[in-house]
Amino acid sequence: MMDSAKKSDALIMAEAIRLVGEGVSVTFPVNGRSMLPFIVGGRDSVILEKPVDLCVGDVVLAHAIPDNVAHLENAEKHYVIHRIVALSGDDVVLMGDGNLVQREYCKRSEVYAKVVCVVKPNGKKCLQSAWRSRIASKIWYILLPVRNYLLWIYRKVKK
Repeated sequence: MMDSAKKSDALIMAEAIRLVGEGVSVTFPVNGRSMLPFIVGGRDSVILEKPVDLCVGDVVLAHAIPDNVAHLENAEKHYVIHRIVALSGDDVVLMGDGNLVQREYCKRSEVYAKVVCVVKPNGKKCLQSAWRSRIASKIWYILLPVRNYLLWIYRKVKK
């Protein structure tokens, strides 16, 4: 049975997905650390819009399954806001910027929204389509082999 907090979260997510599907931009708070250092959970919000053209490097809201349970027949999917790291036909591979190895898998039809903007606590909006954001995310992906050290430093500095 679902507790009331999970039920409430599920209703909010369903409403956000419905609105985005109707073409409404939705500002959504994020939680967790899986998108560090670009999106800080509990602090930043994201502006979600209907996904039109998906590209590697896009940050999206998707209903995905983690790779560590993908082989299980009844593995449970969950909602994530992560970056697309690979596209192949209908298959989408996602990875959080703050993750070191874990990836998630879904179909294009399970990508419900695209993050077009990250909103910082001071109200500053960082467009995800800006060349600066695109280059920073590409460099960050290239640094995957040393990302654990960079994230450790980031967490120490940002305490």
